[in-house]
Amino acid sequence: MAKTYLDERMMEFAVYGGAILGGGGGGWIEDGLKLGRLALEVGSPQLFSVDELMEDDMVLTTSLVGAPAAKEKFVKPIHYVRAMELMSDRVKKPINGIITNENGANTTVNGWFQAVVTGLPVVDLACNGRAHPTSIMGAMNLHERLGYVSHQAAVGGQANRYTEVVVSGTIEQASTLVRRVSIDAGGLVAVARNPVTVGYATANGAPGAISQAIELGETLLSHKGESAIEAVCAKLGGTVIMSGVVTAFTLKTDGGFDVGHVTIEEHWELTFWNEYMTLEHKGQRLATFPDLIMTLDANTARPLVSAAITKGQAVAIIYLPKSKLLLSTTMSRSDLLQSIEEVIGKPINAYHSEGRSTR
Repeated sequence: MAKTYLDERMMEFAVYGGAILGGGGGGWIEDGLKLGRLALEVGSPQLFSVDELMEDDMVLTTSLVGAPAAKEKFVKPIHYVRAMELMSDRVKKPINGIITNENGANTTVNGWFQAVVTGLPVVDLACNGRAHPTSIMGAMNLHERLGYVSHQAAVGGQANRYTEVVVSGTIEQASTLVRRVSIDAGGLVAVARNPVTVGYATANGAPGAISQAIELGETLLSHKGESAIEAVCAKLGGTVIMSGVVTAFTLKTDGGFDVGHVTIEEHWELTFWNEYMTLEHKGQRLATFPDLIMTLDANTARPLVSAAITKGQAVAIIYLPKSKLLLSTTMSRSDLLQSIEEVIGKPINAYHSEGRSTR
């Protein structure tokens, strides 16, 4: 995809397709549609392929950090723009384009509003082609660059919880501080961070991620019910694992993340850390992050993020192995995946050793 003017239909496709690629995370459909419509009311954002830019042009990552289910979260479009302003003041380098940190219902259209306000293009590239829980997973391995200083600006909250900060340090230090800020702001903040060259982002991120979400959303919304679920899997090369009724659901917001379990028909279990991390049947592992595990309403095919699941709900589970996803180079790092094990209490790396797929 070369230079394209984004319209409302494409925006809807991006949100719904992004919701599927979010794998249980990446924000809420309603929030994504609201943010996308606001961008289109202000102007016509342009989507550039990476070929439309020079390799040494600079792109800035936009993201949301926090727990989507946090009850006191408060992030408005102006917060996204303010984060970009703070970032520009800090780095004092010309920015040539905007990329999002990941695919998700909200995050796929992250940057569209900022693009029309600033006149910059949205670049058809995400730091990761699926959603992920930690900021460092979306940092395109910048933490490996000796002496690299991460600059991150975060804005969110309302009234006495309103917060705006700019932090600089290692990727780990800056990301940890922003996560703490998200908690203080009510659970969620808009973030602008880590300017890099187009060449670096192309080599370490997921070029084509936005156009993939748009195409996937078009497939989903062109069908209905069970046929929509089957069409999505055919488009991705994935599998419908099962359909059934949720018999148990737990969720807690801990350290700025949504963490919990979903049980379906008693013998199927999903764990999530914002995104779905594992899928098991009677204790047998069927899929493991960064494989894509996603839930959809079994009757309407509406994508369901992990925090939206309710007991008694009929859901379908779809699965796509990591080999078929557009992924950042971070998704092959055992040290980054290790953090998941510590949260959900289940092995992750053992299911990806020596290139072994889960299924």
